[in-house]
Amino acid sequence: MTSSARPYLNRRLAEFGTTIFAEMSALAVTTGAINLGQGFPDTDGPEEIREAAVRALRDGRGNQYPPGPGIPELRNAIAAHQQHRYGLTYDPDTEVLVTAGATEAIAATLLALLEPGDEVVALEPYYDSYAASIAMAGGRRVPVTLRPDAGRFTLDLDELRAAVTDRTRLLLINTPHNPTGTVLTRAELAAIAELAVERDLLVVTDEVYEHLVFDDAEHIPLATFPGMRERTVTIGSAGKTYSFTGWKVGWVTAAPELVSAVRSAKQYLTFVSAGPFQYAVAEALALPDTYYDDFRRAMATRRDLLATGLTEAGFDVFRPAGTYFVTADIRPLGEKDGFAFCRALPERAGVVAIPNAVFYDDREAGAPFVRFAFCKKEEVLEEAVTRLRAL
Repeated sequence: MTSSARPYLNRRLAEFGTTIFAEMSALAVTTGAINLGQGFPDTDGPEEIREAAVRALRDGRGNQYPPGPGIPELRNAIAAHQQHRYGLTYDPDTEVLVTAGATEAIAATLLALLEPGDEVVALEPYYDSYAASIAMAGGRRVPVTLRPDAGRFTLDLDELRAAVTDRTRLLLINTPHNPTGTVLTRAELAAIAELAVERDLLVVTDEVYEHLVFDDAEHIPLATFPGMRERTVTIGSAGKTYSFTGWKVGWVTAAPELVSAVRSAKQYLTFVSAGPFQYAVAEALALPDTYYDDFRRAMATRRDLLATGLTEAGFDVFRPAGTYFVTADIRPLGEKDGFAFCRALPERAGVVAIPNAVFYDDREAGAPFVRFAFCKKEEVLEEAVTRLRAL
């Protein structure tokens, strides 16, 4: 250490320590609590997709560096998926880029597209890597808060418009939205698209929960709206859709000049990754529509089980229209500090949750809310609900 005692971590990252997910998952291990904090399933995805990865390993496909943009089979499968599901046509050679999960896709995109001082308007609460990636790129985050109203978290479009200034470079949109479970409506997305075109903004859309929408909700990619195809970077991922989060296979689809820019940054992050798993995900993307229907139904059952149990335990529950997270208000339990509540919950009830305040710049706005993941076996959720009723 020098005499000036200069800190090792640079100022842009000084506000970011160990993630809350690491802290709470470690607490789950030490206490033996049921971990409904971090969003990973406790079962693997389709057996035939896992076997596809094994087959690729045994056949020697992907055991060495795959191509920088991703293997052709996967890029073709991603393009086919976007065409089949949404009518979006992408050239697999110039408009698709495979990444090490959606987290790298977000980081590479922001590093590529931002200049120091550029403003990024993002929907708050937001996944914690957004803030860190904006900081690493030298940008400035400008939150627009989704606020609870009539059982869902809603976007104030006037507030969104007011947040855009001459310094705004891009909008960072997440739908279906983590952690609130909100799915932006067609009208809301149309207004966002109009604003982006009017102010000539780039838009980055995190759509990793695209196949987890429930009831009457519909996932509509922002790139399908007029004027958005050429200015939108769409980010997807295999982890959430196929329950192989450890494989870390994500992707970017966008116009050639945007993909080229993102690839320029991405090549100096991981260069390439997940070689054999890319072949397996290519097969996963070709699964029939019935897979996605069954997947949604199974997750909807788990959502209802947990949401009902949380309500019976005394929480005020926001039943999500998408994702695999439930946000609950702890104030009916006489609590108001989500951090204190979540840190005490493993000892009090043997369950781990995440305080939503970590996803807010305005910590007070998020203080009374906590997030529970329902991507677990039904018997695990039933036991968690039984424990929580003791509150």
